[in-house]
Amino acid sequence: MNHADRRPCVLFLMGPTASGKTALACALAEHFPLDLVSVDSALVYRGMDVGSAKPAAATLQRFPHRLIDIRDPAQAYSAAEFRADALREIEQIHAQGRVPLLVGGTGLYFRALELGLSPLPQADPTLRADLARQAADKGKAYMHERLAKLDPATAARLNLNDVQRVQRALEVIALSGKALSELQGGSRRRLPYRLLKLGLLPRQRVALHARIADRFDDMLAAGLVAELERLRQRADWAEDLPSMRAVGYRQGWPYLDGACSLEDFRLNAIHATRQLAKRQITWLRSELDAWMFDADDATVGERVLRAVAGFLDR
Repeated sequence: MNHADRRPCVLFLMGPTASGKTALACALAEHFPLDLVSVDSALVYRGMDVGSAKPAAATLQRFPHRLIDIRDPAQAYSAAEFRADALREIEQIHAQGRVPLLVGGTGLYFRALELGLSPLPQADPTLRADLARQAADKGKAYMHERLAKLDPATAARLNLNDVQRVQRALEVIALSGKALSELQGGSRRRLPYRLLKLGLLPRQRVALHARIADRFDDMLAAGLVAELERLRQRADWAEDLPSMRAVGYRQGWPYLDGACSLEDFRLNAIHATRQLAKRQITWLRSELDAWMFDADDATVGERVLRAVAGFLDR
């Protein structure tokens, strides 16, 4: 009896920043009937091109990426919204007889898509504004201590500087009467497709750090400071917007304020990007069912091509 899995295919290509994901995804799209879907919390924003390392316009014209430039920087974008958007794009790609390749480094988005999210109450603008006022009046430490009394498990995993998530956890408690940690332990809807997860893990940490530094220098040469100034001049700009806290942008605001030198900005941004890469690598290593490839191996492209070919031929 043939028990072959006939469900439609979905591919994940995951890896830390500056590991070569975009180039490899484009190479795969040249060989297979793949449509690319971005999994990146910064690339969703329009006008944030240089500092987010958004693929070049020529690359996007030849290899379109869905879920890029879908939000204004003043808008928030959640993992739940990403999951809904990605599921819609996956269905459209399958309907066209093609295979979705989701590529990026935002682990929260990948995990939300694959494993689903627990149902949580919708945001309440009035309550959210009230919590923001309390945070401004009493401070982030007070809000975190308040959460620790109501939901110790969630408070233990959230840093007090993660103001947005602390306030969301308090909002959930106020709206539902239940702790966020309790609600997140509920049932979830897993991704209903045959899935191949590919991970790019750089073998040489020193080489990755050098690529991160070189890329940031390229960003500066490409006009990152001018991009920051354009964003700062917007009437709706605020430093605490989720988009403006992205790595490479958050470190730029003190420079524009004259609080640090350009070299300090450069060093702070490179350090923050390296720390981001470290967190991404830690998350990726927890993906035990992913096929891992050495991003620094000269044959990585050929090896990934063979893995995808074998998966699609099943």
